Amino acid sequence: MKHHVVVGGAGFVGSWLVEEILKYPDTKVTVIDNFISSERLNLSSDPRVELIEGSASQFDTFEKITSPVDTIYQLACFHGNQSSIENPLDDFENSLKTTLITLEWVRKNSPKTRVIYSSAGCAIADKTWDLPTPVKELENTSLIQDSPYSISKITGEMYCLFYANKFELDVIRVRFQNVYGPREILGAGVWRGTEHTIWRNVIPVFVWKMLGNQPVQVYGNGGRDFIFVEDLVKGIIQSQKLGKSGQVYNLATGIETKIYDVATKVKSILSSKSEIQLMQRRSWDNSGRRLGEVNKSKNELNFSAETNLVVGLEKTVKWTKSNFTLIENTISKHGSHGLELEINVQD
Repeated sequence: MKHHVVVGGAGFVGSWLVEEILKYPDTKVTVIDNFISSERLNLSSDPRVELIEGSASQFDTFEKITSPVDTIYQLACFHGNQSSIENPLDDFENSLKTTLITLEWVRKNSPKTRVIYSSAGCAIADKTWDLPTPVKELENTSLIQDSPYSISKITGEMYCLFYANKFELDVIRVRFQNVYGPREILGAGVWRGTEHTIWRNVIPVFVWKMLGNQPVQVYGNGGRDFIFVEDLVKGIIQSQKLGKSGQVYNLATGIETKIYDVATKVKSILSSKSEIQLMQRRSWDNSGRRLGEVNKSKNELNFSAETNLVVGLEKTVKWTKSNFTLIENTISKHGSHGLELEINVQD
């Protein structure tokens, strides 16, 4: 039986990945999660899934794994740029340190295990608000980064390459563009010091606020490469199956969509009366427009994102409506930090 470990397997992307892995017979999954930015309700109920509750920044957590591991998917992070800006030490503890501990555990205990590391396209993209060039799988980047989140992601890649080259570990890096879709729960996890615990990425916030005909803000009207979560996890699986050790692959659509246009699409789907307010860009955000180059993933992984943005948004809206009470309760659990806060979404 194949054994896969998903670090962050109760999170938005992680829960989808676990389900995708379980589509294959003779497979079991161990989820490692400390629920700092995730919810137990996202855990798979499949009996082939085992939970190890704890932080991947501690060796003791990995030592609870009870059988040989074929693949570790390292998805853990301290969710979001703005939360990391407010809490750099928490970002280090829950992002970069988890990557280093994962690699070191594999080196010492399971050196034949394949490691799939989730990086971020924002760390490599040009810092521009002008027309972007699709970002290829470069192996260099600027020392100037917008947030501890992106610093942790790109430094994690450096550790991956170090362990691959020095210790001959089988490590593959995948760079996510902006992921969206069902199960990204506003307010998921514990209070992490700022309102961005609740107001996460643009699409779930737009959907939630527009359901209530409330105004939404677009900061600077940048552009992003939005990839639907079901497509993304298929790309992750393809990287595990076909990826070359030491290599990096973009998981992207190759299409830039302006954030204001996303807001108008959500408004149209919902027939909402919300006002879309165009605001000045945020002072920290220098990566205003970006998208990923997709040829390498297409050629080497046989992966292409298939879900049209409108179709993906419609599925996200449908899920949000069906889980309205759940999301409302998750927001409300943060008490006075909750519903009355001004929206200042991250993307």
